[in-house]
Amino acid sequence: MTPVQFSFTTAFLLGLMGLAFHRTHLLSALLCLEGMMLSLFIALSLWALQLGVPVYTAAPMLLLAFSACEASAGLALLVATARTHGTDRLQNLNLLQC
Repeated sequence: MTPVQFSFTTAFLLGLMGLAFHRTHLLSALLCLEGMMLSLFIALSLWALQLGVPVYTAAPMLLLAFSACEASAGLALLVATARTHGTDRLQNLNLLQC
């Protein structure tokens, strides 16, 4: 494994561990998801550049478009929960009270 691959794998795993273990606020969970998507985007971009095949060059842009949609949906949920519950703490959210 090259140092570049190791750094992107480490960045992805740090985002995953932050999402799994530090779940106090919805905003921190969204930031961990965005860090994971950013490391995937950079890794996929470098992979497409290393292969040199023009077919794979659209894949990073597609991932970036889905990442932007995920971020906008996450921020909309953050605003909606902050308005209804008054906070973005994940412990206050209960799916059984919908």
